[in-house]
Amino acid sequence: MRALDHKLMRDLWRIRGQAGAIALVAAVGVSLLVMMSGMLQSLRETRIQYYESYRLAEIFAPVTRAPSPMVERVADIAGVAAAEGRIRGAALLDMPGQALPVRAAALSLPRSMVPRLNNLYLKDGRLLAPGHMDEVVVLESFATAHDLALGDHLTATMQGSRRDFQIVGFAASPEFLFTTAPGEFVPDDARFAVLWMHEEALAAAFDVQGAVNEVLIALEREANANDVLAKVDRLLDRYGGQGAYLRKDSMSDRFISEEIAGLSATSVVVPPIFLGVAAFLLYIVITRLVQAEREQIGLIKAFGYTDFEVALHYFKLVIIIAVIGAALGCALGLWGGRLMAGVYQSVYHFPFLVFRVEPSSFVTGIITSVFAASAGGILVLRGVFRLTPAVAMRPPAPMDFSRTGALNDRLRRWLDQPTRMVLRRILRNPGRIGGAVLGIAVGMGLSSAQMSLMSGFDDTLDLTFGVIDRSDVAVTFFEPMPAKTAFNMAHLPGVLEVEPVRSVSAVMRNGRQSYRGSVTGLVEEARLNRAVRKDMSDISMPTKGIVLARALADTLDIGPGETLRVEVLNGRRPTIDVQVAEVAETLLGAPAYMRFEGLNAALGEVGRVSAVYLRVDASKMDALYAALKDMPTVAGVTQREDARAAMQKLMDTGAGAMRYVMAAIAGIITFGIVYNAARIAFGEQSRDLASLRVMGFTRGETSYVLLGELVVVVLLAVPLGVGVGYYLSFLIAAGFSTDLYQIPTGFRPDAFGAAGVAVLLATVVSGALVRRDIDKVDLVETLKTRE
Repeated sequence: MRALDHKLMRDLWRIRGQAGAIALVAAVGVSLLVMMSGMLQSLRETRIQYYESYRLAEIFAPVTRAPSPMVERVADIAGVAAAEGRIRGAALLDMPGQALPVRAAALSLPRSMVPRLNNLYLKDGRLLAPGHMDEVVVLESFATAHDLALGDHLTATMQGSRRDFQIVGFAASPEFLFTTAPGEFVPDDARFAVLWMHEEALAAAFDVQGAVNEVLIALEREANANDVLAKVDRLLDRYGGQGAYLRKDSMSDRFISEEIAGLSATSVVVPPIFLGVAAFLLYIVITRLVQAEREQIGLIKAFGYTDFEVALHYFKLVIIIAVIGAALGCALGLWGGRLMAGVYQSVYHFPFLVFRVEPSSFVTGIITSVFAASAGGILVLRGVFRLTPAVAMRPPAPMDFSRTGALNDRLRRWLDQPTRMVLRRILRNPGRIGGAVLGIAVGMGLSSAQMSLMSGFDDTLDLTFGVIDRSDVAVTFFEPMPAKTAFNMAHLPGVLEVEPVRSVSAVMRNGRQSYRGSVTGLVEEARLNRAVRKDMSDISMPTKGIVLARALADTLDIGPGETLRVEVLNGRRPTIDVQVAEVAETLLGAPAYMRFEGLNAALGEVGRVSAVYLRVDASKMDALYAALKDMPTVAGVTQREDARAAMQKLMDTGAGAMRYVMAAIAGIITFGIVYNAARIAFGEQSRDLASLRVMGFTRGETSYVLLGELVVVVLLAVPLGVGVGYYLSFLIAAGFSTDLYQIPTGFRPDAFGAAGVAVLLATVVSGALVRRDIDKVDLVETLKTRE
């Protein structure tokens, strides 16, 4: 082994604490890069494979009632590879021990039990037996939520009639990665079921013999999806077509797409921040090392080593730390990715989800870590080239501190000698102190931004289910009902207040921008479910015009005063041109609102009600639910607290769970930065501290001189960290926000206070570790060191 390589090993061992902290900082950046890139790739590939293997339709075309032969005519449309009709109905399940009825979708299976499109993944049991019309296959996630077993019976209300079914199988489907009831936004396995039944049984239950009410379509590879949509709509229009839509507009696929998009945005923003911090720390450490070894550098050059060989020696030190951090990061990323794969599989109900990382992800992680470290190291190593042996072997020229003399005289009146020593060192080394302040501020900014994000998730729930939605129960109907229905609801047990709602599916267009969603009609002064401004004040529904959620207005690139085209997909399917009256602040979904009477008038259906919001006496909830179960027109009942709990679960899993991982990592980063600052200061002052001990300073006074500087640095870094965290929180919140929910951010005293406390705790721990080293300093050996 060459002499310089021996020296390299000794240097690494001497600074092992700092090197380990820097390697850990680099490791978390690389681990996030590996974990996120692998998770992204796994989700994308699993979704594609699952969709293709079980032939998920690319177009869904709901109709009121179309003759079965129309399916063949749809299949003949240019660009259509396959078409299949099915019957879809809604049901209410009466679950044992549960007062609230559970919504369900009932889907038909063909006689062959193997649909051409939207096939089932049978997880347990068997498919339906011929002639056994009372058998059903149940969505496995719902069965798990209710602890159902094969052979159990379900009681379902369909079209006002109660029917009893026996469970013979549990299945998953690519159509239901997320289980969300029609008209609802929040997925919940326990509150929505899917039942697969014999086609004949379902046709009899919903009186659609010889017909279908939904057509599933697969496209040819080169097909123009929009052209096919238009042709399908024209063909099915006379049969009550409700607007064909693409797979990407289905709620299940939209959820998984938004999750992938959010994970992708986060993977682009966050890992580079951690790797940048690691590069900054390496820059500080190598700078100190080069300055401390000026004489050794001069001596090595005097022995004939070239500038390149000397610079390469120190560059190897940088590379080794970076590679160790990258290798550790790859291992952590692989381990963390496998854990996250289990979380995603349970949330999205994939039958398989194997976390797999392409070798390119490991290569990218290592190269990125080495590049970031090299960028910091090369800036320092330029100085090595400029040092000639004669100059390097002389002590560096002392800096001119004569200007601080007057300040020292003034400080002597108020401060003791150790404190003056701390302040003089800070004032005489503004560049080094500034670097330490900036490093700690960035670490604190990362922590506070993550804590702000976590508070933002909670605010989304509090504002949505505490301020905007103030109802207790929402009741939806199978079809629009007369206005007197709301009056009748007021007489049900425990009902204190009723608020009617009219809702229609629609495509909203502004030029080339479009969005498929719904328009909700609210009463003029809504109280139970409101549209609100940014300051949470009520928006009174305008006589004319439409109110858009901010997320929807941004998607459509439209603002107040501009005209929006609304293509209604229900009933007579009118097209309405309406002016945007105001933009509402919503954090969940992308709703659009009109006045209740105005929407009905535009539809030509005066006084129709799609749903009602209820405020209910809590002591009479069970009596109310029992009454609702006996109403054949009721399609679903949703309790606000159940919806909130389901949304909380959604935000705590999947990409939402990533915020906890990142918060922990940000804490590690903060400690690593503070510890490095303390170690660097100790390395620079070890001889001075030993001199103080020899001069009679106590261990406590000596520690005060060193750690007092660290405390000042931390106190300067905290307010700067607040600013860094404030702006960084917007960047990270934008990465987590999706079309389905938005994460608010801003100045959060609790988050920044907690991050500041974390920095102070890191300072205390780091100070204790360094203080231990101060006590172990060999005064004689240290003082033998030449200046």
